[in-house]
Amino acid sequence: MDIQVSLLEKSFAIVAPKAEALVHDFYETLFRDYPAVKPLFEGVDRREQEKKLLGALTLVINNLRKPQVLLPALRELGARHVGYGALPSHYPAVGATLLKVLAYHVGSAWTPELEQAWTGAYDAIQETMLEGAAQIEPSTAPLRGIE
Repeated sequence: MDIQVSLLEKSFAIVAPKAEALVHDFYETLFRDYPAVKPLFEGVDRREQEKKLLGALTLVINNLRKPQVLLPALRELGARHVGYGALPSHYPAVGATLLKVLAYHVGSAWTPELEQAWTGAYDAIQETMLEGAAQIEPSTAPLRGIE
């Protein structure tokens, strides 16, 4: 992954104290802006889902300097998402929503450079998760809530 680790770490430190609001706003925004993804979350406990998203974001930030840990974890996450019904076409909606919500919560510290850093990071995350998803046969994956 060719990403701007320091910028990502510094910006996540800004939002960390309000991380629960960030992940709550993520799902509110995702469902408002992309209602077609809402059925993927039917029967999923929203609070648990928010905890899982926060855990995934924390995993990424804490392991940006450890690709030997991060890349396999992202591939596994991508593979699990196949079972939740996530398609490659859903990833851009998630990325756009994440950037929008991060920009809001980072506030005045959000710069074009920071947006570029997060865009690059999400692109790398998406690519890695899709690599993991490509290893799974959709017909063999159990359907569950998305993480």
